[in-house]
Amino acid sequence: MDSHCTYIPYEQTGFFSPLVTDYLAQSNSLQHFYTYSPDEAGIRKAITERANYPVNRIVLVTTLQEQYSHLECCKAVTDNIAALANENTFSVCTAHQPNLLTGYLYFIYKIAHAIQLANHLNKTYPDKHFVPVYYMGSEDNDLDELGTFRYGAKKYIWDGNGQQGAVGRMQSHSLKTLLDDLFKVLGPPGEYTAQLKDILQQAYLHHNTIGEATRYLVNELFGQYGLVVLDPDDAAFKKEILHIIKDDLLHHTANGIVSRQAARLAEQYKSQAYPRDINLFYLHDNLRERIERSGDKWVVLNTDITWTEEELIDELEAHPERFSPNVILRGLLQESILPNVAFIGGGAEVAYWLQLKELFTHYKVFYPVIMLRQSVLWIEPKAVELQQKLGITTQELFKPYEELAKAHVSDNSQHNLSTATEQNTLEAVIKQLKDKAVSLDPTLAASAEAALAKIKHQLAVLEQKMLRAEKRKHETELQRIAKLKNMLFPNNSLQERIENFIEYYPLHGQAFIDIIVRCIAPLKNEFLVIGRGGEQSKL
Repeated sequence: MDSHCTYIPYEQTGFFSPLVTDYLAQSNSLQHFYTYSPDEAGIRKAITERANYPVNRIVLVTTLQEQYSHLECCKAVTDNIAALANENTFSVCTAHQPNLLTGYLYFIYKIAHAIQLANHLNKTYPDKHFVPVYYMGSEDNDLDELGTFRYGAKKYIWDGNGQQGAVGRMQSHSLKTLLDDLFKVLGPPGEYTAQLKDILQQAYLHHNTIGEATRYLVNELFGQYGLVVLDPDDAAFKKEILHIIKDDLLHHTANGIVSRQAARLAEQYKSQAYPRDINLFYLHDNLRERIERSGDKWVVLNTDITWTEEELIDELEAHPERFSPNVILRGLLQESILPNVAFIGGGAEVAYWLQLKELFTHYKVFYPVIMLRQSVLWIEPKAVELQQKLGITTQELFKPYEELAKAHVSDNSQHNLSTATEQNTLEAVIKQLKDKAVSLDPTLAASAEAALAKIKHQLAVLEQKMLRAEKRKHETELQRIAKLKNMLFPNNSLQERIENFIEYYPLHGQAFIDIIVRCIAPLKNEFLVIGRGGEQSKL
């Protein structure tokens, strides 16, 4: 079955903030908040300047090889890990927490974007090599968010079986009951559903932790493309930023720098991340709690753990893996261990990275090209067929239901439902009356304006009543429009923010992943709509 793609400017969808659309337009109001433009020219410059910021490639490669030591993976992955030892190899990175079963579709799209950007750069710069990397946010402890996904109309929730702390460290075997419940309804029956069940069982029931399970799952879906999964929850990686961690604990440098940058950004846009005096958690066993300073002591909230300054530094140097960066410092760790040229994130990630440029400058850490991940709307054949029967264009799909309904009724009605002509006529009459009244008494101008406003209101009310009356004649078609909108925009949200890839893998198998990777246009900076079947132009 053919797949077709359409690209739509983000500002035409109505789902993206002014900050995001201004960033993509390279508005003057944002140019002080980033180093490289999110386009071919920006990436070219970043590649040239990345060489001035070396990373410890020996630590990177040996640690990745250790993390992959218990996982069978294809040659493309092992070759890419080995290639990272070479000075002419760079990474293209995206990051996300290890959400259960990947959480939402945009998890898939982020990784596909990183893969396609790396592919593009490998073709454009044949003397260099680019590796796509999924940077796993395994230290996140928000199980309420990470332990949830949807399939069909049901929301599945895993409570961790009483476990606490970093989700990536949690044991995954207690997921058997949840998976059994899911498998009872996962379908339709067939080869692809059986494949998916096997992948999920192998991931979560044959690996010890959520982090290991996520690496396996992502490798099964994307390993053929050479995607490397990196888990930063490792002492070797944390040692690379010991000086930054120490500075944050003792001098709270990040708070001042990021607060100033955020204040400047907030003059026109909404802030996304808020720094603290200390932007670190203490991570140990089933614990991940914030560190705060209290007088001449440092304390771990909700525990009885305290340190003097000397004890704190001893703990840091002995166990760097126990110090977990929050959103303010996370990027510094990422860019200190990877030879990264571009970071791919969603709208919220773009927003908070724009607050961090001066922090990277202060610590002399490379600030990469910040790319908005490509958003995707996947349309199944039945929805494509319905869309075409209704005569709704791909661009029109993003309009609110009421706007589509009104347009449909107006286009298919035998009557002119607009009162615009009558309103213009009445406005001309009122103007004549106003001029006549003002010539007698200037104070009557306000009365004339009030009369015009009242008439406009009554005409609008009448127009709505006419529209409702006509809608009743088109009830069947309007129900189909509502059905189409609900299919593609569940809960009036973007599909990618609600649904999980398991909705589509049983229907298409690995082809679902392959089509997405193939359709992603990594430098287009537009919304991607993928239609299956129908009469659209072929990809």
